Amino acid sequence: MPTYTPPIRDMQFVLHELLNATDELKQMPAHAEVDADTINAVLEEGGKFNAEVLFPLNLSGDAEGCTLDKATHSVTTPRGFKEAYAKYVEGGWPALSCDPAYGGQGLPVVINQCMFEMLNSANQAWTMYTGLSHGAYECLKAHGTPEQQQMYLPKIVSGTWTGTMCLTEPHCGTDLGLLRTKAEPQADGSYRLTGQKIFISAGEHDFTENIVHLVLARLPDAPAGSKGISLFVVPKFVVKADGTLGKRNPIVCTGLEHKMGIHGNATAQLSLDGAVGTLVGQPHKGLAAMFVMMNAARLGVGNQSLGLTEVAYQNAVAYAKDRIQMRALSGPKAPDKPADPIIVHPDVRKMLLTARAYAEGGRALAIYTALLIDRELSHADEDVRKAAADEVALLTPIIKAFLTDNGWLATSACMQVYGGHGYIHEWGMEQYVRDARINMIYEGTNTIQSLDLLGRKVLGDNGAKLKKFGKRIAEFVEEEGTNEAMQEFVNPLAELGDKVTKLTTELGMKAFGNADEVGAAAVDYLRIVGHLCFAYLFARMAKIALEKQDSGDPFYKAKLATARFYFAKLLPETAGLIRSCRAGLAPLMAMDEALF
Repeated sequence: MPTYTPPIRDMQFVLHELLNATDELKQMPAHAEVDADTINAVLEEGGKFNAEVLFPLNLSGDAEGCTLDKATHSVTTPRGFKEAYAKYVEGGWPALSCDPAYGGQGLPVVINQCMFEMLNSANQAWTMYTGLSHGAYECLKAHGTPEQQQMYLPKIVSGTWTGTMCLTEPHCGTDLGLLRTKAEPQADGSYRLTGQKIFISAGEHDFTENIVHLVLARLPDAPAGSKGISLFVVPKFVVKADGTLGKRNPIVCTGLEHKMGIHGNATAQLSLDGAVGTLVGQPHKGLAAMFVMMNAARLGVGNQSLGLTEVAYQNAVAYAKDRIQMRALSGPKAPDKPADPIIVHPDVRKMLLTARAYAEGGRALAIYTALLIDRELSHADEDVRKAAADEVALLTPIIKAFLTDNGWLATSACMQVYGGHGYIHEWGMEQYVRDARINMIYEGTNTIQSLDLLGRKVLGDNGAKLKKFGKRIAEFVEEEGTNEAMQEFVNPLAELGDKVTKLTTELGMKAFGNADEVGAAAVDYLRIVGHLCFAYLFARMAKIALEKQDSGDPFYKAKLATARFYFAKLLPETAGLIRSCRAGLAPLMAMDEALF
């Protein structure tokens, strides 16, 4: 059976030593009173909930899955899921970083980020029920009418109701411009929606009395394509003017998807047959409004794989220390035993350290970005808010794609550590691999994220956002230029920064000649820039670890060793990726389609 210990110490290191989060928060009126003790206390309590309540349901929830009663269209979640949600609500966790105006606790996003990493380590399938609710909250808070906000937000914030996002249809996934769901205006200002939606995570369940669906649909006069999409809020039960629930709305679950992983989450097929909804935002501007929820979801999906990477690593380490097989090539390391623990073998260590480095690098980047979001939302200076928003926009596709690609690699490596036992359900490792695979697909495939990064976020503004990030790296490199102990970190960091600058210029020139060159290079390019982000943060973490390695706390020696492994064994991947980028479009398009 797997185990989980929340990585509170590493979170505290990133928050308090790497990023000095409380100093940053003091610049934000809404969070000026948040101190380190408050942050630590919330993390400790959150860790207890995840380790003691949620994690024990992960393996059983995967085996049991959800069941649909086709007669009533109701879904029953795995045993213990509903009760865990009640405890989650009782603890006030849904309200953690929500606006006090709607019953929220008003704590910084960066604390919520840490909580959700732990939730995803403990039970990704369960966490999706509440994670989507937070995205619905963000969308309605940004684009809902005052009436919609008063009707729905307090219920979502308290956890009394949950939320979903309904985009995909059987014939359209990435290309939402093809969607067909119709919305007919009614005399009372409401709309009647008719159509089919699929792959709707948490689309039906038994956690709450009502579910608030955010649905993309077309008005009768809608122009073709993505510019003709509007957004509607469609509750499972129609809400009366006094806030009580009325009749059942005809938006029902007609099937549950049979999936590779995340079995404990109800991935629903929804049918709308004249379901009552109200317009969110402006007509035909629904995709822009929904992007608030989609961007939150993209960051959330990166966090899902971060959580899986951490818990897979923890269990693989425990197994590698306990499992004895063969002797080290250099001679016995445990002569009192019939064989050595497999952690003595170099390749086992490589797999473990790969997972550890991707967990620690991912955590640093995710928390760094969450603090940027706090700055974007709450800083007193408008220019600071704008600069933070630009950096969040740049990093969002990297967090979604780089962390989920790494999560797939890390969970696979950790399963490999177990050998044949990793393939067996009761050990828990094969579930992490299965659950991790969807994260590279939904909320915009990783190729879509790569196109967004290179096409929109980098070339779209002539590299302005990337140059600002690169300037921050260059300043750090210059600061450490005379620090002999830091050369093993800042030299490769500076070298990669220069290579990214040159590569970006080359790709921009190629794209002027043929836009498909962006598609040929984008996936490799995102991974290169992802490594640039990790290298920057690992170099900063290494600086702290070097200064404190003789403190007597083994944490810093471990951090330094992980950073050295990352620079020696993982960062060199960028050399091959840069060569692949430069190879361009021609090798991909040379073969005639008929020859495939």
